[in-house]
Amino acid sequence: MAGKKKGNRPGIRRVGRTLAFQVLFSMRFRDAKNPMAMETVFSINPLVADQESETARDFAHDLVMGVEANRETLDSTIGENAQHWKIERIAIVELSILRLSLYEMMFTDIPVKVAINEAIELSKTFGDEKSRSFVNGILDGVAKSLKK
Repeated sequence: MAGKKKGNRPGIRRVGRTLAFQVLFSMRFRDAKNPMAMETVFSINPLVADQESETARDFAHDLVMGVEANRETLDSTIGENAQHWKIERIAIVELSILRLSLYEMMFTDIPVKVAINEAIELSKTFGDEKSRSFVNGILDGVAKSLKK
């Protein structure tokens, strides 16, 4: 049936977030200002080839474009909440996850708890043993400030 998960396959939004993270991460090693660099990263990613529809790719594309358009604001927010850490010292994995999650928290209608949970899942998959608590700590601080 259309719209339902098949077996243990992750949902379209989770796949889209994973793809968006991978593109954001990859763009740090490419010319991020070049729109073709982003399209190249999308086109060579195996997650894109595995999709039955363009929905996950479109969701990922929207996330990446949103993160890139708001990167200054996102980085400022990260800097304000990453106690004793300069943004330049944050590993690319964690920085990409934080940017993605903060974009969802601040600029979309995704519930804050969902954005944080998805960020934690990404950090468990792509980060090291300390990533989860680092990402969670920063996002929790931002979530508290957003409630005020």
